[in-house]
Amino acid sequence: MTQRLVDVAAAVIERPDGSFLLAQRPPGKVYAGYWEFPGGKVEPGEPVAHALDRELREELGIEVELSYPWITRVFTYPHATVRLHFYRVVCWRNDPHPHEGQAFVWQRSGHLTVSPMLPANAPILKALSLPVSLGITRAWESGVEPAIRQFRLAVARGLRLVQVRENNLDATARRSFATRIVRELRDAGGLAMINGDVQLAASLGAGMHLPSRELMTASSRPDVEWCSASCHDVAELEKARDLGLDFVLLGPVHATPSHAGATELGWKIFADLIRDYSLPIFALGGMRLADLDDARRCGAHGVAMIRGAWEQKPI
Repeated sequence: MTQRLVDVAAAVIERPDGSFLLAQRPPGKVYAGYWEFPGGKVEPGEPVAHALDRELREELGIEVELSYPWITRVFTYPHATVRLHFYRVVCWRNDPHPHEGQAFVWQRSGHLTVSPMLPANAPILKALSLPVSLGITRAWESGVEPAIRQFRLAVARGLRLVQVRENNLDATARRSFATRIVRELRDAGGLAMINGDVQLAASLGAGMHLPSRELMTASSRPDVEWCSASCHDVAELEKARDLGLDFVLLGPVHATPSHAGATELGWKIFADLIRDYSLPIFALGGMRLADLDDARRCGAHGVAMIRGAWEQKPI
């Protein structure tokens, strides 16, 4: 018999230092003792955002002031199939305290001190380790040494996620440039993605980024720890999801010199495309950090920038 799909609002409640709140399921409930993100079932006909606010008020005694829709994942447990609508809650009133006898703990991505976690949450924990700003290199435009200087300044200001996109450099120069970026970013605790060259990515221990044309011809996910892709439409988004990639860049949202003449999505179409999508999405195309709030209100994880990453302070 097909299980009924249960919609659940789930909250990633985040403090400014990057820590987030986990709750332990109390005795008497399915998976008692397991840790999860706070939240609860969506009532029939109830907007998910309303359910989120209600559940956090009832469960934790907090009043949500600002939350962003994030990712939606479907997971089948032995007792039920749940559709988890994750929101990132970044501003609230009152200190969280248990109203239902649960234990709570603040944790950090990659440094959990509690277990076991509910099985549905493993991809969520990995996604939470992604910064909300992504810089895309442009040594092909500025020159290698100016690009390295821009990169180092951005890392010093906090940038921790960079895609090396240098297909116009010859193979030797590209490897040399990528090696420097990967090494220095790793030393800073960040993550580098190599665009379009899985052998280079694997040899450097970096992540792999698939351009849309390579995404659509791929039959399996590349064998790397992190893999992302560029998408422009529903078919490409579905392909990235089916391959089990870690995140996606979707655009162009606005006009951009790097894709002159491309049709702009605008925020409405962007939001429609990613509604209830299961992977973190970075908005791409004419992005600046000033666009971050708009992007997150539309459901994006963050913004991906070519020029904007090197011209202003990243997050």
